[in-house]
Amino acid sequence: MSTLYTAQATATGGRDGHTSSDDGRLDMNLSVPAGMGGDDGPGTNPEQLFAAGYAACFQGALGVVARRQKIDLSDASTITARVGLHKTGLAFGLDVELEGHFPGLSPEAGLALMEAAHQVCPYSVATRGNVDVRLSAV
Repeated sequence: MSTLYTAQATATGGRDGHTSSDDGRLDMNLSVPAGMGGDDGPGTNPEQLFAAGYAACFQGALGVVARRQKIDLSDASTITARVGLHKTGLAFGLDVELEGHFPGLSPEAGLALMEAAHQVCPYSVATRGNVDVRLSAV
């Protein structure tokens, strides 16, 4: 396997700390949401970062799948990722909902594209078998 790209980020202070990438493009404070007992400060959190990354990656995978199937996806198509954090015994787990919006396509056609993208998206491949990922199209 040949690595195409490697991202690097460093975090300090855990969920109420700071994270930044080695190239300086990502540089942000982290805050614990009130729903987790935190102060709901102005920073982001790991679940938001994961949701943003998954949504962007999945949107890219959709583009690949649509091109392969000769389907013209509108620039207005969107993917919204919702990442839930839950307790499983002494550990914690994630669940994900990916919602697609495809102007000009039926929800059924959009969902079919999403199912194909789910087979090639690196985030989907990485989470398969250990994170519940639900797909929906509107």
